[in-house]
Order: sequence, then C-alpha cells, then structure tokens
Amino acid sequence: MTDTTAPTSDAPEPTEEEVFEQKAVRLAKRERLIAERADAAGGAYPVGVPVTDTIPALRARFGDLEAGAETGETAAVAGRIVFSRNTGKLCFATLQAGDGSRIQAMVSLASVGDESLQAWKELVDLGDHVFVTGEVISSRRGELSIMVADWQIAAKAIMPLPNMYTELSEESRVRSRFLDLIVRDRARETVVARAKVNASLRQTFTAHEFIEVETPMLQVQHGGASARPFITNSNAFDADLYLRIAPELFLKRAVVGGIDRVYEINRNFRNEGADSTHSPEFAMLEAYQAYSDYNGIADLTQELIQNAAVAVAGSTTVTWADGTEYDLGGQWDRLSMYASLSEASGREVTPQTSLDELLAFAADAGVDVPPHATHGKLVEELWEHFVKTGLTRPTFVMDFPLDTSPLVREHRSIPGVVEKWDLYVRGFELATGYSELVDPVIQRERFVEQAKLAARGDLEAMRIDEEFLRALEHGMPPTGGMGMGIDRLLMAITGLGIRETILFPLVK
Repeated sequence: MTDTTAPTSDAPEPTEEEVFEQKAVRLAKRERLIAERADAAGGAYPVGVPVTDTIPALRARFGDLEAGAETGETAAVAGRIVFSRNTGKLCFATLQAGDGSRIQAMVSLASVGDESLQAWKELVDLGDHVFVTGEVISSRRGELSIMVADWQIAAKAIMPLPNMYTELSEESRVRSRFLDLIVRDRARETVVARAKVNASLRQTFTAHEFIEVETPMLQVQHGGASARPFITNSNAFDADLYLRIAPELFLKRAVVGGIDRVYEINRNFRNEGADSTHSPEFAMLEAYQAYSDYNGIADLTQELIQNAAVAVAGSTTVTWADGTEYDLGGQWDRLSMYASLSEASGREVTPQTSLDELLAFAADAGVDVPPHATHGKLVEELWEHFVKTGLTRPTFVMDFPLDTSPLVREHRSIPGVVEKWDLYVRGFELATGYSELVDPVIQRERFVEQAKLAARGDLEAMRIDEEFLRALEHGMPPTGGMGMGIDRLLMAITGLGIRETILFPLVK
C-alpha cells in the first residue's frame, strides 16, 4: 500500500486499519533505507543535510519568474512533502517549510537517472522530509520549482499525514498541535502573532524605561489574586509549596527595593475551571509603575495593546478569525461600575446599598448568588448580568467594591470603592489595574478580613503574607499596577478561543 498522492478534499480520513497498514509499509521502507544507505550517516535519519538555501528565501528571490524560465542557479533545500504525484518519467512533490511556504521539486529520469527515480517512487511518502539539489526554474505552469539533480531522505515519516484539505476538529488541533502546525496556516500564524505580541510588549515597556524581571513560580505562600492554587511538595524542603496564582506580591517587593518600573511575562497556575476564556495554566503580564495610579496605568495598558495590535495586524483595526473587524484604536471609554449598573438596571445601586437589598435585587433579576456572598461579589455579579454583554468597544470599568479588592487603595474621593479598573474587550475581561494599596497597616487589616473568609470556607480568599507586609513596612511609593493575560490578548487581536492561542494547552 502506498500513499504518495495527496488526498482530495472529499476523501475520507483513513481507518485505523489503513493507518496501521501504512505504518507497516513505511517501517519497511525505513529498514530498506538503513540497509541500503548505511554510508549516509543514518540512512532514513541522517545527522544533517548540506542545505544552502531556504524555501522562503527562494520564493522571495525568484517568486516572479515567468513560466518556463530557467535561472542557471543551483539551490540545495529541504522541506516536508505535502503533495506528491508520480507520472512515469517525471515525479512532482511539493516541499513545505516550517513557515508554510512551499516550492515544487521535479524529479525527472533525464536529471537523476533510472535508479534514483525508481528509488524516489519506492521510498518517498507524504510527510517525509527530503533534501534536494538542483536548478531553480519555473515550470511550464509557472510554479517555482527545483529541477532535482540529487536527493536524499532527511527524515522518514512513519505515520501518514492527515488530509491536508480537510479541517481538523478543534479537539484534534489542540491534542496534536504538531499536526495542526503542519496542515493549517492559521495555527502557524497564531504562533507568529504571539511572538510579535510579546516582542511589542517588551518594546513598549523599554520605551517607558521598565525593567523585566522573573519572580518565583514555586511559592511558600500563594497570593496576589483571589484564586485556588495548585499544591505540590518539595522533598528538599519537606514542605508544601504552591504554584503561583500571580506574581504581584513579589513584583511589589521589587518596587519597595527601588525598581520603580518593573514587569514580568510568565506563567500562572489556577486550580479552577477551564472554558473558552480560562485555562488552568496561562501566560500573564504584570507591571508596576511607582508614582503613578490607576489612571496612568490605564493609559499605559491602552498603549501596550494598541501597539501589539499594530505589530500583528499592521493597524489598530484587527480582523478576527471569523472575518469580523474590530477597532482597538482611539481613546477607550471609562465608565463607573456602580453608575453603569444603576443606569442599565433602572435601580440605584451604591456602595452603601445593603447586602439584604442586593440579595433581593439578585432574586428579582434571576441572578445566581455566589457562595459566601458579600456586597462586592453581588454588585459584580449584577453588573455582569446587566452591563457586561452591552459593551462593544474596549472599555475600562472603573471603581470597584472595596471588599472584593484587598490589594487596592481606597478611592481618593468616593467612599466605599477602590481605585481599580477592569478592561473589557470582545466581551471578556482582558486586564485589570489598580492604584496599589501601600499602607501596611490597612493591608494587614485587609488580609485579616480575607483570612476570616478563608476560615468560613472561601477557597479563593487570600492568606496573610507576613513577608510581603514586612516589605511594605519599609515603605512602598505610590504605585499603579496592572495585570493582563497574554492568551486573552491574543484572543482580542485574533478572535480565537483560548485553546487556540495557547500552543500546547492542557487537555484531559
């Protein structure tokens, strides 16, 4: 059984039995390559091949050749075969580079001889990496090609490729991302987009004189967010450790130490549910700027995101995967959580509205009451019910309830709220920012309140972090801070779900 010809768009996927048969045939070819080409430093898997050119470079240089043109220039390239057609004295193969660019290889009897042509027909399959040497030409149909003078297997594929013309299911894409990267342009483009986003973020921070640092991912005390941690154990220290849920408390220590503008891009872990916008492991950006506040850090966040959009899309107007255009440009709206809730619901809600009133309001509106309900948790649930779905443009939602924001400074002029914003883009929370709480006495009081919630069974409540409090007691300047999910930033720019923006997402 052979599989040298690409499947058509309506061809069914091979059965398990057919795949098993193809694998057996390919394993036999591997054995033959090893036996017949023992002098080729590996036979089916040589240690290297003398590549002199890349497919993208050849396309950039010779992409405009007229049909039938010859260049007189020899190139030596390697790539994966994604299409193959054997026609007697002439064989055609499409070689694909890692970036998805392609070039045609033409293996003819006149150029390579009968023995080499026959070996190509018998040994080469779809999915193999091959190395070819020959003249760069344009075929009679205008396809940029290598007229092969010599060829060699660079790596023998034992398993067949999936149908190159049929979309893989999302489940297949995330479970076998290596195949997704081979067969789907969007998968490769997303990897490139993520790299461009990270590079852009770093460039913007550098322009603002921020310093990038790394903080511990294994912590003796989890904190910096309201979330359930993963717990592990250290044999060396004979102690339980936590995978970090946020780098916040360590980055603030850095600010105390005099690193006035600091940021980190790294991994966070939260032992919670997974859905279209949440992953247990995710990439997080956090940044802190001394002598700024939540307004200043909002300005910086808008600049970071807009610059990242330009880096990926060439404009602040991005095009999502479904073809929708979304405008990330201009000055973004800023609205009050309490005022917008009151307006949207037709019922006045203030920081002084009692818990009983909010419980009754939630019951009337059909809003589920969260466990361990507090004033702040209910206000946020009601806000999501009445306001969140109506946001279309990027919007900073300002001034949150005090009891849900234990690390945030109280508002300078509005009693009962804190200087915190959440940024909503594309219907989900993309980033959050604070005027940071730097008073160690008030911070201790907030931690104590959180500890009481934890004692009552709130698994997301924070614990008292004595080391962090000791750092604050040495004096932390007024500071604005922000946190943003990198995966969600890719979602906002590309329109993809979170499992598509993470290269290798966690799956069961």
